[in-house]
Amino acid sequence: MIYQRAAIREFTQTAAGIFVALFAILVTIQLIRLLGDAAGGKLASEAVLALLGFRSIGYLPILLSLTIFVAVLMTLSRWYRDSEMVVWLASGMPLTAWVKPVLKFAALPVIVIAVLSLYLSPWASQQSEVYRRNMDPRDDVARVSPGAFNESKAADRVFFVESMPDDDGKVKNVFVSSMQQGRLGVMATAQGHTETMPNGDRFIVLEHGRRYEGTAGTAAYRVMEFDRYALRIETKEAHAFEDAARSKPLPELLRDPTRVNLAELTWRIGIPLAALNLAVLAIPLAFVNPRAGRTNNFLIALLVYMVYSNLLSISHAWIARGHLRFEIGVWALHFIMFLLLIIFLYHRQNPLAWGRLRWR
Repeated sequence: MIYQRAAIREFTQTAAGIFVALFAILVTIQLIRLLGDAAGGKLASEAVLALLGFRSIGYLPILLSLTIFVAVLMTLSRWYRDSEMVVWLASGMPLTAWVKPVLKFAALPVIVIAVLSLYLSPWASQQSEVYRRNMDPRDDVARVSPGAFNESKAADRVFFVESMPDDDGKVKNVFVSSMQQGRLGVMATAQGHTETMPNGDRFIVLEHGRRYEGTAGTAAYRVMEFDRYALRIETKEAHAFEDAARSKPLPELLRDPTRVNLAELTWRIGIPLAALNLAVLAIPLAFVNPRAGRTNNFLIALLVYMVYSNLLSISHAWIARGHLRFEIGVWALHFIMFLLLIIFLYHRQNPLAWGRLRWR
């Protein structure tokens, strides 16, 4: 029918714009966080783009579910404001007739959300953790961000390097502050380089510099000049990779039905179910009275979305702690929201009957 084609077309156009805006915000926020970690030496700069891609995939299910909800809500709200919905309803079309075009529009995104939630997001989370752990054993020199003070992984040294090693392996203008046996040692030199011993130990060798050594709060300091001073670089051992539940593939969750794994399974199944419920729930929530405020329905819709999302997280936590059985938690919340959807649709379809019922 004409109204279905028009609705699906506008749903799709609105959803495309919303998704681009939300995805741009997500990428920007994650990029700022990752660049902050890289600037502080907590993350290798070459890992930023890879981790940004993995994190973006992990957030896509939630992003798409929010996109569907807001797209239906904004489209039908505009139709109410422009009196287009009044024309359709006055022609004898019930409000429930909009369920079909909404489901047609949401069918493909919900399938994509299910695939992302059940398969791709766990894979992205696992790859992100593996990538981060592979980069973790870097030594202190590799962690140094040029032009900034950086703390060693063992938190016993502070480095400042003006420029990182170039083709000849030299570092320029090095400052090292360390605490040894209760005495503060500060070394400064114009240049240095790294050396690797036959046994695999690595050293940073400072050349033609000075060392200031003493106890903080006293005047007992010694000043020493050196031609060569070698500092052993501590390399953090790589830890064995431990799979978190969110990183486990779906078959592994099914083979090992522990409480944590069942809670994770509830979360993965719940995201596409919530997206489907929210898409249809947007139909009654989109009602706008042209003579009243235009933002009231958006505030109510935002509240409903936040409550639904938080209850889904609470169900996940309760199942993981054993406070709620998986057989109940996997469907109870979505069934309650479905009943709420039926109530909202009935109220919006029969406002007079609802009012009489309320006054009784």
